[in-house]
Amino acid sequence: MKLILASAALTAGLLIAGQGCAQMASSDPAAAQAGAYHVEPFHTRVQFTVTHFGFTRYWGDVTGVSGALSLDPKAPAASKVSVSIPVASISTTNARLDGELKSDMFLDGTKYPTITFTSTSVTPTGANTATIVGDLTLHGVTHPVTLNAKFNAAGTNPMSKAVTIGFDADGHFNRSDFGVKTYVPMVSDNVDIRISAAFEKDK
Repeated sequence: MKLILASAALTAGLLIAGQGCAQMASSDPAAAQAGAYHVEPFHTRVQFTVTHFGFTRYWGDVTGVSGALSLDPKAPAASKVSVSIPVASISTTNARLDGELKSDMFLDGTKYPTITFTSTSVTPTGANTATIVGDLTLHGVTHPVTLNAKFNAAGTNPMSKAVTIGFDADGHFNRSDFGVKTYVPMVSDNVDIRISAAFEKDK
């Protein structure tokens, strides 16, 4: 009987704790605090994918993202975002491919160590969505790229206690536009990207 009661109490405690954490984050964009934010890199993920000879999709990750966001929920079109991604962080789970992607066969990370994106316009498309157009600089070449962004939540991170907001975004570009043409078209020219980004408010 004591074991049953203890289990019930533990279950109830976990449920209450889970509800408490959920309440800390609001999916209402109006709940976001205006101000300056910076990328929280440990929970920000950027992935890219290309098709391999038409048979499969091959995924890669980049980490160590840094950047800044200026946000005013009352004037979302005035928002600005910039991010920087180190080429050296690319990981595909294939060490040989990682080396090729970082070499002058593809991204030439020694000569061009950083990929950057700087927004030029933000256009709201719904209550929690927006189109972000910006300049992508990759392999030393800059071209405009469009991201479709979705606001996820805002609130206080229960672990770090930092005011945090999160977004998802996706987009695509042709790598040949940036001078990265190796194996096109066997390995697709089109590169799809998806992003899940956390930003913490500056103190």
